[in-house]
Amino acid sequence: MSLSDELKTEVAKIFHDVWQFTDGRVVPEPDAVPFGNRGVLLDGTVLYADLTQSTGLVDKYKKEMAAEVYKTYLHCAGKIIRNEGGVITAYDGDRIMAVFLGENKDTLATRAALKIEYARTIILNPAFKNHYPTIDYSIRHTVGVATSQLLAARTGVRGANDLVWVGSAANHAAKLTTLPEFPIWITKPVFDRLAPAFKGSGVWQARRWTEMNQMIYGTTHRSTNL
Repeated sequence: MSLSDELKTEVAKIFHDVWQFTDGRVVPEPDAVPFGNRGVLLDGTVLYADLTQSTGLVDKYKKEMAAEVYKTYLHCAGKIIRNEGGVITAYDGDRIMAVFLGENKDTLATRAALKIEYARTIILNPAFKNHYPTIDYSIRHTVGVATSQLLAARTGVRGANDLVWVGSAANHAAKLTTLPEFPIWITKPVFDRLAPAFKGSGVWQARRWTEMNQMIYGTTHRSTNL
């Protein structure tokens, strides 16, 4: 069978087969989800953190310095996410995606975002300036947090596969990282479910997200400690 025929057969099978779902209580490992039209459904909150203007960083400065910025940022973000109970589902260049589950998932994901902002301002940028005092560069980022039902399905080919996350939370959290004005954005459903301690007066600024036709909330605040 030629590659073309093999692809046609597999594509037709994917479109034709009936989906089978299981309800999930934990973020599954890729090997735990069968190939084919099988998926795990979860109510999850997605955190997506992305370095800002990383293309300019790579184009303008030495690759070693850019790699150090990537590594330090993703290390801090990853440690904070895990410390807050999130599960890292993907690293993609200068970006990280994580899923939070459970009753307090929105508060935990938002607290992780505030702590990542703390790490950026209090740890990363001072360390960068100390090591590169003559370079006019500051580490910037945007973190997006959104919640919805999620479908985790296995994608790719045998030997090179991962989970794909389907649901508005995954898409919206990623899109939020492209917005200007604030380093942290959360959707209204996340805001509505925040613990009262995280809704302090003046912390969040409401904005209309015209592209997605919904309200979102942004902040420049950060956690006071780790």
